[in-house]
Amino acid sequence: MSNNTSSIVSKVWSFCNPLRDVGVGYGDYLEQLTYLLFLKMADEYAKPPHNRALNIPFEYNWESLTNKKGAELELHYATLLRELSTAKGILGQIFTKSQNKIQDPAMLAKIIDMINSEQWLVMGADVKGDIYERLLEQNAQDVKSGAGQYFTPRPLIRAMVECVQPQPGKTIADPACGTGGFFLAAYDHIVENHKLDKEQNKFLKMQTFYGNEIVAGTRRLALMNLFLHNIGDIESDNFISPADALIAASPTTYDYVLANPPFGKKSSQTFTNDEGEQEKDDLTYNRQDFWATTSNKQLNFVQHIRSMLKTTGIAAIVLPDNVLFEGGAGETVRKKLLETTDLHTILRLPTGIFYAQGVKRMWCFSIISLLVKILGPKKSGL
Repeated sequence: MSNNTSSIVSKVWSFCNPLRDVGVGYGDYLEQLTYLLFLKMADEYAKPPHNRALNIPFEYNWESLTNKKGAELELHYATLLRELSTAKGILGQIFTKSQNKIQDPAMLAKIIDMINSEQWLVMGADVKGDIYERLLEQNAQDVKSGAGQYFTPRPLIRAMVECVQPQPGKTIADPACGTGGFFLAAYDHIVENHKLDKEQNKFLKMQTFYGNEIVAGTRRLALMNLFLHNIGDIESDNFISPADALIAASPTTYDYVLANPPFGKKSSQTFTNDEGEQEKDDLTYNRQDFWATTSNKQLNFVQHIRSMLKTTGIAAIVLPDNVLFEGGAGETVRKKLLETTDLHTILRLPTGIFYAQGVKRMWCFSIISLLVKILGPKKSGL
C-alpha cells in the first residue's frame, strides 16, 4: 500500500472510534461512507472534463450536503437516502434500503468535509480500490460487526485464482460473492499477466463478472468495491444480483466459478403439527438438476456451481472439512462429481494461523477443504 493510500485510509478510519462511542459500528460507518463516496464521485463525473451527469435530482446531489449543518443536515441526509433508494439503475442499487446511522450532525458534517477535501476521480483505480479494500478488511476483523463471514481472506483468494489461471475474454461468476474479493483478484491476475487490446479491456470491464449476494448491505459494498476498482461503469447495469442463486438453475453458464459459499444449513420453519405441538422443518431447494435434495448449503452450492460451468469450465470452491465425505447427500454428491467432472484436487488446509505476505495479520481458520479445480463436465459425461 502506498504512503498516499495509507494516509487516506488513516484519515477515513480516524472517525471510527468517535463514532463507536456514539453507537455507530464499523459496518454502519463503512455503509455511510459508501453512500457519501458515491455521491461525491457522481458530482465529480458531472463536471469537466467528464460532463457525465447522473440522473440524481439536484436537491439530493453532493452539493446539497455540503451547504447544510446541524439538524438541517441530518434531516436532509435522511430524506436524500430515502429518495435515492427508489431510483433506477446502479444509483438505486447503491442506495437500496439505505438509512442514516450517524445521528450526530456535527460528526456527519466532518465526514462530509473529509470526503469533500479529496478529488476521488483523479486517483488511480488501484488507489481508490486499495483504500476501500483496506476498509473492508478492517471491518471484517471487527468481531462484533460479523462482517468476516462476507470477507474471504485475500491471500486465500489469490491462491485460488492462481490455481485457476483465468484468461482474457472469459466469464467469471461467484454465486455468493460477498464484497467481491474473487472478482478483484481475478481482474488483477488477468491485467498483470496479459497484454490486453482495446476489446479485451472492454470485455474485462463490462462483461466478465457476474455474481449473487442476497444480503443488501454486503451487496452494496460489493457494487461499490467493483466500481472503485474500475469494474463496470457509473451508468451501467450492475453485475451482482440480489436473488438467491440456489432458487433456480443459472440461465447462463460460465468459464470460471470462484466461490466461498456460506456454511451451515438453510433456515428452518416452525409449524404446528396435528397434535398441536410445534416442530421445525429444514427448508430445502427442490431442483430437478440437483443430484441430492438437502438443507446443507455447501452441498447445494457444489451442485449449483457444477451446473453453472461450461463444458470447458473450471471452478475453485472453499468448503468445510469433510463435507464431501459424509454419508447420505454428501456421498451422492461426491459420487456424481467423480462420475461427471474431472475433479482435479481436494486440498485440506490445517487449523491455525495464516500469515499474509509477512505482515503480522492473523486469519484464524476452521479446518476446511478447498476444491482447487473442477474441470468442467467430462467430455463423455452429462
